[in-house]
Amino acid sequence: MTVSRFDSTKTLLRDLLKMSKEGKIQLPDFQRGWVWGDEDIRGLIASISQSFPVGALMMLKTGGEINFKPRPVEGAPIAAGQVMPEALLLDGQQRITSLFQTTMRPDVVKTFNEKKKAINRWYYIDIEKALNSETNREKAIIGLPENKRLTSTFGRNVLLDLSTAELEYEHLMFPVNRIFSDRDWQYGFEDFWRERGDNDKRDLYRKFYDSVVSAFDHYQLPVITLNAETPREAVCLVFEKVNTGGKKLDAFELLTAIYAADEFELRKDWYGDPKAGIEGRLTRLCKNPVLAEVASTDFLQALSLLSTRDQRRRAEKKGKTGRDLPPVSCTRASILDLPLGDYKRYAERVEEGFILAARFLRTQKIYRAKDVPYKTQIVPLAALLSELGDLWNQETIKAKIRRWFWCGIFGELYGSAIETRFANDFVDVRSWIEGGGEPETVREANFQAGRLDTMRSRLSAAYKGIHALLMSKGARDLRSGDAIDDTIFWDENVDIHHIFPQDWCKKSGIDPKVYDAVVNKTPLTRRTNQIIGKVAPSVYLGKLVAKGSTDAKKLDEHLRFHLIDPVLLRNDDFEEFYRSRKSALLELVCAAMGKSPDEGGGVDEEEGEEVLEPEDAIVLAT
Repeated sequence: MTVSRFDSTKTLLRDLLKMSKEGKIQLPDFQRGWVWGDEDIRGLIASISQSFPVGALMMLKTGGEINFKPRPVEGAPIAAGQVMPEALLLDGQQRITSLFQTTMRPDVVKTFNEKKKAINRWYYIDIEKALNSETNREKAIIGLPENKRLTSTFGRNVLLDLSTAELEYEHLMFPVNRIFSDRDWQYGFEDFWRERGDNDKRDLYRKFYDSVVSAFDHYQLPVITLNAETPREAVCLVFEKVNTGGKKLDAFELLTAIYAADEFELRKDWYGDPKAGIEGRLTRLCKNPVLAEVASTDFLQALSLLSTRDQRRRAEKKGKTGRDLPPVSCTRASILDLPLGDYKRYAERVEEGFILAARFLRTQKIYRAKDVPYKTQIVPLAALLSELGDLWNQETIKAKIRRWFWCGIFGELYGSAIETRFANDFVDVRSWIEGGGEPETVREANFQAGRLDTMRSRLSAAYKGIHALLMSKGARDLRSGDAIDDTIFWDENVDIHHIFPQDWCKKSGIDPKVYDAVVNKTPLTRRTNQIIGKVAPSVYLGKLVAKGSTDAKKLDEHLRFHLIDPVLLRNDDFEEFYRSRKSALLELVCAAMGKSPDEGGGVDEEEGEEVLEPEDAIVLAT
C-alpha cells in the first residue's frame, strides 16, 4: 500500500501570517532572502483584494530526519527566532513575506523600485478607486515614501500628504498595515466624518470594508504540506522544482543547511573566512593549479565514497551479505545522507587525497585544470589515494593506477553515467591492487586507430590525453632540447600546436579535418611555435637550428621524442608523415592502456562522416 507523503488543504491567510509572526512557520536557512520589489508587492495586494488566486504554498513538517536550520520570516519579531517551528516554508517565501511586511507590521517596508534601487514604502489602498469597477485595481494600490508625502518639483509641491491619521481619513486612503487590525482606524475614520456631517463617506467605508478588507480576512491559500517522514532527497528535489525562479541548489548548499542545524558551518569549512583569517579547504586545494576547478560537490562525492565504503565494511563484519549490504555510493542522495560525524571524520583524508591526486597528475605531465582530460575522474582518483596514502607511490601500485587512469581517458568512459563508475572504480581498483581482477574500466576500454583522425577539439578528453602522454614519454622542446617538465611548461608556456602549419596545409590543399587532427599536433613552447610560423617544415627546421642551441642531428633526436620521423618532415611529406605518426600514436596510447593496437576505422565525432585518409583529403581538396 502506497502511503501519501503530503497533505493538501486551504488555510486562512491571516492564520498563516499569525503563525509566521509567532515563529510557528519559518524558512529553511539556505533559502535566498526576500527580493520582491514595489511593483510585485502592489500587484500581490491587488490580487488578494479581489480574491484572485496567487498560487499554492508548500511546507515541510518539522521533526523528521531532515533537520534544516530555520530562520524566521523577514520582519518577524525577534522572539519568533526563539521558537521551534512547526513547519518550514519551501515555496511561497516571497508572497508570504511581502504580505507579512505590508499587513502585519507597523514599520515602513524596505523594498526596491524597478531599477533595483532600495526604497522605503508605506502602502495604501485608495478607497474610491478600489470601489470603482472600471478602475484597474493595481491603480488603487499606492506606495508612499517614508515621510508619507508624495511631492513634485524636487519636493517643493506636495501632491499627497498622509503623514497623520486625519490626513488618511480626509484623502480616503486606507493603510494596508491596518487590514487585520482596522477597528481603531475605522472608528477614527467614522468619527472624523461624523464630526463633518458626511455620512456618505461613512457608508463608503462600509462598502469598502465589505468588498475589499473582508477579502483579506476571508482569503484562503492552498497549502501542500510534506510529512516529517519525507526523505531528505525528496524534499530537496521538491524544493528545486518549486523554486524555478531562483538559483538551483546543489548538494553542497543543501548539506550546508542540514549541518547548520547542528551549528557546523560547512561553507566556512570549504571556502574559509578571509576576514577572520581562516583558510578553507578550497583555498588549500587551489594552490595546486591542476585542482583549480575542483568543486565542492566533487569533494563531497569523494568523501561519500569513503563514508559508504566504511559503512559497507561494518555491515560485512556483522555478517550481512548481498542486498542487505549498503552500496558504496556518491549519488546526490548519499551525499545528502552524509552524517556530520562522517564529514568531520573523513574530510582531512579526502583533502589529502585530492592533493595526492594533483601530485599524480603532475607525474603524468598534467599541470593545469584545463588540461585534465576528465575532471570527473579526479573524484574516484582522490578517494582511492585517500585510502592508499603513501602506498600509492610504490611502483607496482602506481602502474595499476596509471593504467586505470589512461583506460578511463582513451576508453572515453567518464563522459556519462559517472556516479556508478565512480563507485565501481573506487572499489574495483583497490581490489585489483590487492590482487583481484581488473576493474571494469580497464576491461571495457577500447581505442581504435580511426579515433586519432577525429580528435580535433581541445575539449576532447582523449585529445588532452595525447598531449599529456607525449610530454610524459619525454617530448622535448625542439629549439632547446629541454625535456618538458613543470618548470619548462610554465616558464615557456607549453601548449599543443600544429606540426605542419595550418597556412602551409591550406596552400597545399589538405583538408582541415585532416591537418587539424591531433596526429598533426604536438606539445611546443610558445617561442618554438613562433619560430615555426607559417612555413613548410623543411624551412622552419633550418630556422630552429639557426635560432636554437642545437644542430640538425640533435634536432632529429628531439623530433623522435615527439614520435615524428625527421626524414618525412624534412621532405615536407605530409601523407607519409601522417600515416607514420598515426601508427606511432596508436602504439603510445595502447601501451598506456595495456592493450593491443586495434587498427579499426573511425567515425567523425563532429559530423558522423567517414574519416578521410590523408591522400583522399588532398585529392578532394584539389
